[in-house]
Amino acid sequence: MPHGSDPVVSVVIPCHDYARYLPDAVSSVVAQTFRDWELVIVDDGSTDDTAEVAKGLIARHPDRCIRLLRQANAGVSAARNTGIEAAVGRYILPLDADDVIAPTMLEKTVAVLDGDPGVAIASTDVFTFTDDDLPPQAMPLPAYSRELMLQRLIMFYCSLYRREAWQAVGGYDESMRAGEDWDFWIGCVEQGFDAHHIHEPLFGARNKDTGLHLEAAENDLAIRARIVVKHPGLYKPITRGWAHAVLGQDAEACLRDENVPDDILTRAAEMDQFLGAVMALQRTARVQYYHIRRLEKALAAHTGTAAPPTRESDPAATAAAVH
Repeated sequence: MPHGSDPVVSVVIPCHDYARYLPDAVSSVVAQTFRDWELVIVDDGSTDDTAEVAKGLIARHPDRCIRLLRQANAGVSAARNTGIEAAVGRYILPLDADDVIAPTMLEKTVAVLDGDPGVAIASTDVFTFTDDDLPPQAMPLPAYSRELMLQRLIMFYCSLYRREAWQAVGGYDESMRAGEDWDFWIGCVEQGFDAHHIHEPLFGARNKDTGLHLEAAENDLAIRARIVVKHPGLYKPITRGWAHAVLGQDAEACLRDENVPDDILTRAAEMDQFLGAVMALQRTARVQYYHIRRLEKALAAHTGTAAPPTRESDPAATAAAVH
């Protein structure tokens, strides 16, 4: 990046007690084929060695524009807002500390925004990976549709967008512990911003047994109700009435299936079915993979040859294999 000029892209990584994952996230940014970026790491009141790890990564890449900000713990939305407020790029890419991006993520999403001023957001398909040596699994997503976005989350949080979108929406809702990304995208819809989806798995989501995405899944209907109340002009009167009841004294009764409006319940069921299918696919792939590894090792022991090596530990480096 030329000295004295602002970068095109600002990548913002909030990190709370994920020091063990932060090097993978940063390495995936450093490996980008598109080089005109800055990276803002926000230590969100971590109790582990996040700050020390971040400082070490900054020292390891003195030729790259990487900064560390520190704040008391305030949640992922507040940490993203802090990082974006301090960033100077005209395009923003949020990236959680436990996730990664494929080497061409910035190149291809920047090309979309540069090529069409009418598009404010560039999203991609996703590949999921684990902490073991299971190969990444691709997860295709539908083409962008304003109507579909109002019904269910069809874009992951890690999508490139114009700074003006964040400014117009007012940033991420810092009072939301989960569902803040969906709420942000619906705010973009409300403000008239359009999006384009790239049908390539360029964002890598780490598949863990913990995390805010699990909290979001467990509280799906309550999150939907809050989003409807926040953006009433986008939803039908019956849906608005249900949402207000959920957030009021009748919450428990309104969350029963028989009291949920058809448009909300149908889309919630579709999401449950979709997530269930994805998890089943990953479990099947894991069983098959380890079965193949055991057979390879047994064959190697029988023939006296070396067993094939396992894949590299860097999940972003193997992303091309899932295309």
